[in-house]
Amino acid sequence: MKVLVFYTNSFSYKPADKNLDHAPDPGTGATYTNCILALIQIEAADEEKDLLSREKKLVNHLKWAARKNNTKNIVLHSFAHLSSSKAASDFTHQIFNHAQIRLERAGFQVNQTPFGYFLDLMMDAPGFSLARIWAEL
Repeated sequence: MKVLVFYTNSFSYKPADKNLDHAPDPGTGATYTNCILALIQIEAADEEKDLLSREKKLVNHLKWAARKNNTKNIVLHSFAHLSSSKAASDFTHQIFNHAQIRLERAGFQVNQTPFGYFLDLMMDAPGFSLARIWAEL
């Protein structure tokens, strides 16, 4: 699993193109402020491991990044451009959903961008060291 985290003053998206046939209606878009934007790629090797262990690694990393940036707001975004290896979309979506539940139970406000769509993205990300964090989990 590869994760690129940005702390953003503001992040917004609008759905552009559908790339998964079974993806539900994405709605019109959304804007979030003072949030961690997590660009996440679940890889094929992650499917060989326990879903719970992958989810736990992701959640621990996101909680750490949020604490370092003094926010309780997290946006999960599937970003299959961090590696040439990709897990099945169903497995990826399961990890996202489980991670969201675990983070919400820990007191975080969590949202996901529409799964199965390319999106128009806009972000305002300040330039300090922990505002951008890359990890291989």
